[in-house]
Amino acid sequence: MSAIVFGDCDSRFSVVKDEFERNFRERGELGASVCVRVDGRCVVDLWGGVADRRSGQAWDRDTLVLVWSCTKGAVALCAHMLVSRGLLELDAPVAQYWPEFGREGKEAITVRRLLDHQAGLPAIRRPLRPGDIYNWEYIIETLANETPFWAPGTRQAYHATTFGHLVGEVSRRITGKMPGEFFRNEVAGPLGLDFHIGLPEAEESRVARTVRADPPPPGEVERCFDTEMRLNPQGIQALLVKNNGRHPHDQDSREAHAADLPSHGGIANARALAGLYAPLALGGASDGVRLLDVDTIAAAAAVSSASADDGMLRFGLRFGLGFMKSSDNRHAAPDARDSLILSEAAFGHAGMGGSIGFADPEARLSFGYAMNKQGRSGLLNERGQSLVDAVYGSLGYRTNRHGRWQ
Repeated sequence: MSAIVFGDCDSRFSVVKDEFERNFRERGELGASVCVRVDGRCVVDLWGGVADRRSGQAWDRDTLVLVWSCTKGAVALCAHMLVSRGLLELDAPVAQYWPEFGREGKEAITVRRLLDHQAGLPAIRRPLRPGDIYNWEYIIETLANETPFWAPGTRQAYHATTFGHLVGEVSRRITGKMPGEFFRNEVAGPLGLDFHIGLPEAEESRVARTVRADPPPPGEVERCFDTEMRLNPQGIQALLVKNNGRHPHDQDSREAHAADLPSHGGIANARALAGLYAPLALGGASDGVRLLDVDTIAAAAAVSSASADDGMLRFGLRFGLGFMKSSDNRHAAPDARDSLILSEAAFGHAGMGGSIGFADPEARLSFGYAMNKQGRSGLLNERGQSLVDAVYGSLGYRTNRHGRWQ
């Protein structure tokens, strides 16, 4: 489809606007927004397309959308704020803050292992009923009684739906506040971000409806994740998909939007994602609000875990502490559906279907992209990656012989 694109774009970044328009024209975009900040100044703020294709409602300046696992970056930021305040130690046992967690072989799991996806708790064995994911205390009790799938610290596996509850409960034990409340009071409010973990009902009308990715074309090679799910019905991939405690296809329900789902329930737009990462790109402070110190940012951004075959997603994936790092899997998937190509200094988080927010402290860059029509990708797809590439190119970056930005 084609769409009229609205907003502002500095002439230096005109290629970003060109690629954004091309996404609608050639790459199947339905509704989306993209925002870029450099040195704290907004240089790209664009939106366009359709927020609800059933009604034809347009995507407006302040349209919001489910950003899925981009929410994990917000929760990780909150954890690092506690670290910078001296209230949380990365190498302390989780049970020091959450005593009930120290059962069933989890006594020695550290906060660091929660953040870098090496805790061995990427899924839940206990059968969950539809709607259980919205009961915080029930999920926390379940995780406290869970046994790791393997020895913690010995294997990386993306904690797709458990990360937010694990890290969020540690935060709650320290602050006395639910993750969504802490984020709202300490981050979104001070920075003026239109980013919600637990959306107020008054804002519901602004949320674009999610459109699932198109089915794979006939003859496409099955992804390793799907193979694992099909061949091992008790494996972590099958548990993630079939035992997630959600009502089928309820991602756009009022119940889902209102819930505190810190792994994958955040509601935002590109402007909010770029604003979230602005302090992390600028030494810890943005718009007069300081969240972190420089040393804490450096620790969060450094690679803490990396695997050429992530135990959950089954492709190469690199993590800092709660944040994704650039992960290049183009040797296995030339169309880059399971890659995230950033500079080595950058860190952030992608969301299911291809949304992304990240900071690049060396470029003093923060970036956000959010959309309602999902792509068939594990990380970015050609829509989001084309925008990232356009930004780096506009900044004068070049790709090396491996096709990576430097």
